[in-house]
Amino acid sequence: MIQFTVNADQVTDFPHYWEVCVGSSNAYTALREDYRQQLKRAHEELGFKYVRFHGILDDHMSVLIEKKDYSGNSLGKVYNFVNIDNIFDWLLEKGMKPFLELGFMPTAIARGDRTVFHYKGNICPPKDYKEWEELIQFLIEHLIERYGIHEVRSWFFEVWNEPNLFFFFDGDQEEYFKLYESTVRTIKKVDSELRVGGPATSCNSWIKDTIDYCRKHDVPLDFISTHHYPTDDPLWESGMDIMEFFQSELSDNRVYHRGVLKKMTEQVRAEAGNLPVYFTEWNTSAMTNDNQHDEPYAAAMVAKTLVDNDGLVDGYAFWTFSDIFEESGQLVGAYHGGFGLQTYSGVAKPVYRAFQLFHGLGQKRLGISNDVEDSTVEMLATKTEDGYRLIIYNHNIMGEPIEEESVSINLDQLNIDGKALMWRIDDTHANSKALWEQEGAPRYPSRALVQRLHKASELIPETINIDQNLEFVIPKHGLVCVDLKMA
Repeated sequence: MIQFTVNADQVTDFPHYWEVCVGSSNAYTALREDYRQQLKRAHEELGFKYVRFHGILDDHMSVLIEKKDYSGNSLGKVYNFVNIDNIFDWLLEKGMKPFLELGFMPTAIARGDRTVFHYKGNICPPKDYKEWEELIQFLIEHLIERYGIHEVRSWFFEVWNEPNLFFFFDGDQEEYFKLYESTVRTIKKVDSELRVGGPATSCNSWIKDTIDYCRKHDVPLDFISTHHYPTDDPLWESGMDIMEFFQSELSDNRVYHRGVLKKMTEQVRAEAGNLPVYFTEWNTSAMTNDNQHDEPYAAAMVAKTLVDNDGLVDGYAFWTFSDIFEESGQLVGAYHGGFGLQTYSGVAKPVYRAFQLFHGLGQKRLGISNDVEDSTVEMLATKTEDGYRLIIYNHNIMGEPIEEESVSINLDQLNIDGKALMWRIDDTHANSKALWEQEGAPRYPSRALVQRLHKASELIPETINIDQNLEFVIPKHGLVCVDLKMA
């Protein structure tokens, strides 16, 4: 049995940094009603404040189009911000804000025709930086005119997405720094207080290089943004360039270890110095169709990660809030291992419920001691308005040893009454995928089955009697949440 003790006299701040932002599919999907309903739910139930998406400047957003006659002769460029307005109007109406990733490149001003994803975002730098700067200036001026300077100053502007990956940016680091400098100087010329950052890289890359470049050339840099996934390891540890990595034998052995995201985060925090740090993408795996995304495993891993990274970052945007996600086209199947917290039909996955339980945590963290230092079971305790919330999770990475564990929590230091509420996430609790599999894993669940899946995904509270010790069993990759009321 693993014994924990809650130390009520050890209190530290516990900001909900993971609620600052959440990721989503490309911007054009934000015009869809089902996307909006799922994002609204995630905002209301999970507390997300900003949303980030690729492709705000893509051709299908019609932001900048070169009109041509029937003979193919150019009739000039046309700017049109109506789709951006539609999305941002809705976000602000619902109490959210954009974390505005500036990309990809409109074809009309792109240097080449290389694209990425099903929706063909152009990944090339501009053929003429004056045309890019004109677009950015017109966009920023329009946003300020429509939403007001004080509102737009509360947003984030991030330059591009993962420019260190050849399939996201048709240029090298030097080209990205040119793009970043061009963009930030244009934005700051409109209003110096707008927040602009980068490099928005994968694998925690280019942090020091970006800071060094900006200092050397006196380029504004308001925050650091980057991305990571546990499956970035061993690329992250190798120190290799991304191309070198894919050409090496390491690329076939992408094994990671428990707690790797904390180590990555600590390194970025150290490299960033005093600059705010925002991870604008992360998940339990970087693989699009990884079954673990749909299963209780992800809930336990997210719990550990959010506890581990307390105090290290200013924002930590989970990728993504929904399986309405079309980078490779809409993937097939109700549970296809997508990145989302919700399925395509809006059914909450176990990891959604983990975020929901974390949303209910207080802003003051209590100290914890335990008698087993290397256990797969760990615990968090916070002070809430009328009591305490405890979250206990049993996590190890896939393929590594993990067992069901007995847990005892000493509550002597807490002045509580004799009852508590308990919620569980595991194979038999808040796990809608299990029901789907029992029903034969239909590719297209009926509307009646979808309603049953919603029901199966719910967190079911149990009322339990306690004294000064709370005892229970936590299964492999399980999560337990307990609410205690003050006496």
